[in-house]
Amino acid sequence: MWQFPWRYKESLAFVIGIIGVGFLLQITVGNFNYYLLHFPVNLGVGIFLVLLVSGLSFIKNNAFIRWLSSVPLSASLMSGLLFLTLFMGLIPQYVRINPDYHIHFNEASFVELIDYGLYKLGLKQVTTSWAFVFIYSLTLLVLGLIIANRLHRFKCRDFCFYLLHLGLWLFLFAAGLGASDRLRYVMYVEEGEVEWRVFDDDENMLELNIAIELHDFIMEEYPPKLAVIDKFTGDVQPTKHPAFYQIDSKQTQADLFEWQITVDEYIHEAVRKTETSFQAIPMLGSMPAAKVTARNKKTNHIVSGWVTCGSVDQYVMPLDLDSVCSLVMTKPEAKRFASEVTILAKDETIEPIHTTLEVNEPLRIGDWMIYQYDYDHTLGKASQMSGFELVYDPWLNVVYLGILLLALGSVSMIWMGKKKKQSV
Repeated sequence: MWQFPWRYKESLAFVIGIIGVGFLLQITVGNFNYYLLHFPVNLGVGIFLVLLVSGLSFIKNNAFIRWLSSVPLSASLMSGLLFLTLFMGLIPQYVRINPDYHIHFNEASFVELIDYGLYKLGLKQVTTSWAFVFIYSLTLLVLGLIIANRLHRFKCRDFCFYLLHLGLWLFLFAAGLGASDRLRYVMYVEEGEVEWRVFDDDENMLELNIAIELHDFIMEEYPPKLAVIDKFTGDVQPTKHPAFYQIDSKQTQADLFEWQITVDEYIHEAVRKTETSFQAIPMLGSMPAAKVTARNKKTNHIVSGWVTCGSVDQYVMPLDLDSVCSLVMTKPEAKRFASEVTILAKDETIEPIHTTLEVNEPLRIGDWMIYQYDYDHTLGKASQMSGFELVYDPWLNVVYLGILLLALGSVSMIWMGKKKKQSV
């Protein structure tokens, strides 16, 4: 062992050692600070890496340099990355690490000790752990050296290799080193207002180079649910297996606890006509209301009346079933919410964009991605405020380029494979 040429045993031991050093650094100094690589440092690191790889690729007779671009080290690094990403997938990751997090070992349970151990090793935020940074950096170096060595023996028929490996290198480089330039803010805008300002993690107000004008907040809701509750405890019945019935125009009858519930009339946007009746008027502050008939399955006792979940302007109305139970309506859940907005930019070359932002349908303007994010949950559909997530990522185009090259390389490999098969 440790006699050149190094093979799988040495390569795997080297990678395990690097991960171990990363864990020791994590325990002693904490997370790696990616923001130290903020532009232009990350660009300088990239240029240095390219120059280093180019220089090493001309050294042909050194056993250590040959090992750096060998299959055993590449496979071992991939195994190391797989090991760390498995932890990232299996362990809930923190968005932010609390530096003051600690426990009292004498009082902590076994689960708390395991959780604290994972935290100290950086496995609660894998991508900023030293172990991941070391393996990621070595992967960039080794992958770059493999590409450079193959370019010294350039052949047109190897274009699949160049597309796949160069695409992977660009993707890893931009996604990793570009993370230090990525910014994320949440902006809340009132209807009829234009907002340029956001707050950073330290609650400092910042003025962005883009603004959002909110014209209208739009919400569609699912029909609410009905449930039988204990009037004194508020528990949904039966206690062990709470039962709910979502109002459905096709199935107007359901069994809840000891009662058979029939929906005689349902108005999704209703206002009070009298103390005991409702009418359909779509407006801010309207609410779902249902006229129901409830029959006790044991006693055949029948109760009829209106039930509503209330709104910001109107109070809740339950239906008393007996001395213990009441029928209530839950708040309707959001089916769709969106915002009609105009996006403005300080850059006069960018025209204002009028659009409707919806969940999972972001808008890109320059290097910014804008997502529909939140609303005033207390007011629900009557909300006159909308929250937007703004993500700034100037390296995203490089990531897309890497993915495109990977896709082209994969398609080329399939095409070449079919061509060889036909020739045989």
